Amino acid sequence: MDQDSVKTSAESEFAMAQAALAAEDAQAALAFIEKALRLQDTPEWYSYLGYCVARQRGQHRKGLELCQASLALEPDNPMHFLNLGRVHLIKGDKSEALRIWREGMAKGGCPELLQQLERLGVRSRSVIPALHRNNPLNRYLGILLSRLGLR
Repeated sequence: MDQDSVKTSAESEFAMAQAALAAEDAQAALAFIEKALRLQDTPEWYSYLGYCVARQRGQHRKGLELCQASLALEPDNPMHFLNLGRVHLIKGDKSEALRIWREGMAKGGCPELLQQLERLGVRSRSVIPALHRNNPLNRYLGILLSRLGLR
């Protein structure tokens, strides 16, 4: 195979991986990305690999490392922020995911980042702002007001 056909084949595999990710099929996306990277070593694809590895195999540390390496190479690419935030969310670190997604929006953003931020939503203010939101009084008043439809 010549260089152009290898590049075209790798890009085709990566496009299929992106389509699989859009369809929420991380297992297929992981296979496509690994095949694309075997054909052509493209550093910007590593954040996608990191997300798929974390989601499918549960290797959070490796996923974080791959996403951070991509972000270091391309600090203005919002998709790297998206994938890094997704890995943090899979890991259970919602606050760090939100921080990273907001940073990605500040660097230019993309519709997928905005969609993720909207999906997580914004927390309502505490019922009694002087108390911490974990205070039982705040929690139970919030639950009660929500059930009554007043909040």
